[in-house]
Amino acid sequence: MRRREFLATMGGVAAWPFTVRAQTMPMPVVGLLASSSSNEPSGPVAAIHLALKQAGLEVNQAIRMEYRYADNQYDRLPALVAELVKIPANVIITTGGPAPALAAKAATTTIPIVFAPTSDPVTVGLVASLNRPGGNITGISALTVELDPKRLELLHELSPPGAIGVLVNPNRPDNQVQVDSIKAAARSAGRELVLGYAGAVPAIDTAFATFKKGSIAGLLVGADPFFSSQRTHVVALAARYGWPAIYQWREFAEVGGYASYGPNLFDGFRQAGLYAARILKGERPADLPVQQPTKFEFVINLKTAKALGRTVPLQLLGRADEVIE
Repeated sequence: MRRREFLATMGGVAAWPFTVRAQTMPMPVVGLLASSSSNEPSGPVAAIHLALKQAGLEVNQAIRMEYRYADNQYDRLPALVAELVKIPANVIITTGGPAPALAAKAATTTIPIVFAPTSDPVTVGLVASLNRPGGNITGISALTVELDPKRLELLHELSPPGAIGVLVNPNRPDNQVQVDSIKAAARSAGRELVLGYAGAVPAIDTAFATFKKGSIAGLLVGADPFFSSQRTHVVALAARYGWPAIYQWREFAEVGGYASYGPNLFDGFRQAGLYAARILKGERPADLPVQQPTKFEFVINLKTAKALGRTVPLQLLGRADEVIE
């Protein structure tokens, strides 16, 4: 063997272990813990994937994702997050309100946790404060239940006189805070309330029967990820009974809901993905303040209003960020 060939061969042998090591080194794992079902629209996952890609961490190339879905059964969350901890995930993103975030927080004090848009994280006990979350958890505050009183005020202007039905999920950790704030807003507006509770699909129809019995004039669908997962069904029922209804996300108005008011959900999930990327690159959750939305979208579906025989007041049309025609 010639000297040049020998050296080239030895160089290849010397380099081989490093090449194999680079090829076999496991990719960082991002765990997704969701209260929803994997069969639901993939908007949240798409937003997170986009954020990671924008940060140079494309899924299946620079990182691996592990998905765990509770199918709206909150009692499954502890076992699902335990699976992510066992892998172990390098960071866990939770979606679907405070329940999965609380389950993740209870499961680990070492793996960083980023909660996607959820209601007041201080009130439910996720973080010590917004500016200094502390510990291993941070994320995005969506002002979900916090905006329910504002939605009731808008519905007061959008609906005829009479009682207002409120659809609430009793399984939500902060549901009593939610109900109390809506009751206070109703008193200010001089409206009676008819409460309907639903934490499972069959209970939605039962709640609507309660609303019909109470002869409501309008419907407020309380902020909750379960109702978001069932938005097509809920919107169809409101149309069947002929009630003007208001919801938390624009996605409801896009499938025929009368009106919606809240922050941009896609952007909230994208922000959660960006936080996960920053943590993977070395930042600590405790140093990342909880982000809050700064822009809120008021969407009115004029097509639905016409189908219900409702005329939307001009002052509300002027305040709308988008009118669907």
